[in-house]
Amino acid sequence: MNNQVPLSLIQSQVQRALDEDIGSGDITAALIPESQQSAATVISRDTATICGCDWFDQAFWLLDKNISIDWQVSDGDQVDPNQKLCQITGPSRTILSAERTALNFLQTLSGTATTTRTYVDALAGSGITLLDTRKTIPGLRDAQKYAVTCGGGSNHRIGLYDGVLIKENHIAAAGSITQAVTSAKESTPEGIAIEVEVENFDEAQEAINAGADILLLDNMALDTISQIVAFNGKRAKLEISGGVELGSIGRYSDSGVDYISVGSLTKQLSPIDLSMRFS
Repeated sequence: MNNQVPLSLIQSQVQRALDEDIGSGDITAALIPESQQSAATVISRDTATICGCDWFDQAFWLLDKNISIDWQVSDGDQVDPNQKLCQITGPSRTILSAERTALNFLQTLSGTATTTRTYVDALAGSGITLLDTRKTIPGLRDAQKYAVTCGGGSNHRIGLYDGVLIKENHIAAAGSITQAVTSAKESTPEGIAIEVEVENFDEAQEAINAGADILLLDNMALDTISQIVAFNGKRAKLEISGGVELGSIGRYSDSGVDYISVGSLTKQLSPIDLSMRFS
């Protein structure tokens, strides 16, 4: 269903979660006759944007490939309360053992996608791209960043290896913004953008003049942002970050920037309420 996260990574994430939950064996599921077969239906109790179907599937299939899962929705679909998401059929023990792990992934990733969708909707028509950050659940970065795309957002750099972001401490160590950007241009492979975090107009002016590709405007007032936009003249891309919440994001719609990055998409998510019912 997804074309972004490799199956091998999904399987390793799910296997770790299964090992954590099942341990030496599911002693409660063992009460059920081994030959018993069941069908179970998953519904959403919330309005949500769905994400995590592949993780959900693997929670069952890593235990028993004979489990059948019939999906009524796909990643990225928006659902209503009490809407049926899928039906699972197979050995009762396996369905019970995998249930919590499967739901944990689907709830968490759908929570990320749903939160992202609310922010994207708040920016509709502005031309600004919503970005995530590296503030992700440890071990689930690729999964959460995929969930952001299911919610209509876009990914900032995945990690420290695929993008340069020169921050306050980098600047202090290098000596100046100009020196940091110059060093980055000399050492960074072609095609990788050089971004600089700035806190005021003077720093922005220096970063633009030094040839930075992107400026991250950290916790800035709108009037300062407007001043930087005017000076920049579209030479560098501009990103707003820091303190942006759902209730305040709309005020930046006409700011003239290119991106807004929001840590809350992956850091302060609310898992979607799902229910699995045996029939």
